Amino acid sequence: RAFNAVVELPRDQPSGSLLLSGATAITMDATVEKTGPENGVIENADILVIDNRIMAIGPRGQVAIPAGTEVRDVSGKYIVPGFIDTHDHIAEIRRGLLDLQTWAPAASLAYGVTTKFDPSPLSIDMLAYEDLVDAGLIIGARIHSTGPALFSFNQFKSEDEVLSVLKRYRDHYRTFNLKMYRTGNRRVRQWVAMASAQLGMMPTTEGALALKLDLSQIMDGFAGQEHALPAAPLYRDVVTLMADSRVSYTTTLMITNGGPQGQDYFISQHDLVEDEKLNRFWPRYAIDIKLRQRTWRTLDDYFFPLVAESAARVVRAGGLVGIGSHGEAPGIGFHWEMQAHAMGGMTTLEVLRAATLGGAETIGRDAEFGSLTAGKYADLVILARNPLVAIENTLSVQQVMKNGRLYDARTLAEIWPRQLERTRPWFWNDVPAPVDEHDLKPVKEDLQ
Repeated sequence: RAFNAVVELPRDQPSGSLLLSGATAITMDATVEKTGPENGVIENADILVIDNRIMAIGPRGQVAIPAGTEVRDVSGKYIVPGFIDTHDHIAEIRRGLLDLQTWAPAASLAYGVTTKFDPSPLSIDMLAYEDLVDAGLIIGARIHSTGPALFSFNQFKSEDEVLSVLKRYRDHYRTFNLKMYRTGNRRVRQWVAMASAQLGMMPTTEGALALKLDLSQIMDGFAGQEHALPAAPLYRDVVTLMADSRVSYTTTLMITNGGPQGQDYFISQHDLVEDEKLNRFWPRYAIDIKLRQRTWRTLDDYFFPLVAESAARVVRAGGLVGIGSHGEAPGIGFHWEMQAHAMGGMTTLEVLRAATLGGAETIGRDAEFGSLTAGKYADLVILARNPLVAIENTLSVQQVMKNGRLYDARTLAEIWPRQLERTRPWFWNDVPAPVDEHDLKPVKEDLQ
């Protein structure tokens, strides 16, 4: 039996009219591409935001501006759609209670990630955090998830059993995304795919580095393929299967992919322990655990560039690729994932498309996010440097807008429509007290 316990709060809804004027807009909008500007890039663009939506975009001077609109000159900047991390296990949230100062969603937003998708949050706690962000009670990237994944312990005996469980996800968890992970034999997995289609849900899955399992799930109609296929390079048969089926491919190169974790390469390339921005958005203990020490290897020892090369082949065959960082390094890890795909041969535009519109389609929300298009949510990133010249330039985030609110990416202070400083996070005080030499004397004496 079930009963409804209704707990309602209003969604966060900004109010106001803002014109971002003069930047180069990298729109990812197919309509813009067809009507003139090459690759959908509008130089010297006007972007009109009203409340939490993009209302118009076009060349400077060609957008009708309502009376009372605030105009911000962003000449010389580059604006891209908000980044969408299609595979981010937000492990930093606390379970069993609501932590209004959880740090990972804010860290992601500061690096331009406006949407995080968790395919398998392991508990229902994530659903509450999704609501906290939507209600404006937590500052950070918006969160979508599959709800707890289906595993082998579900022990489905019939298609009707599968349908009953999936209705619970749709009607009570209110998610149309689903994660299936080795639920049973192929017949059971097909029941999941068929029930999902019947209920209008999008099931994603993975193959645990087993290529036969991966390929059978793609053929059986699962919408997403999480993690790298273990075989690389992929040849025309598999590339064609993935492209023609339109299965979304999220490779998660930062973790295991048939070789050493890709994040080890990027951590060993940069000494980030004292990085000012990371220390502002990550607790110090997380920096020490995640970034202080990693095994150095020559690039030839890594497998991820070859996996990324195959992802590029899928894209060029007309397939769908999303960018997912897995969540080990909130915020900055998404940029490493983009750089890793570029190392496999994707052009900067292909990487940016996968990181935005490709990600939106991957999670079934390309009507809402993923491009600078009139009518979509006002999620965008303002960069100081051109990401089409070098994908590393995506790290030059100066401001980020999510749901129509514009933030200073350095501090996450809201600068429009309100002017609000960010609440001081708890971990800024989480630093050991300085050692008093006087307190050390007895220790020294004992050692003698």
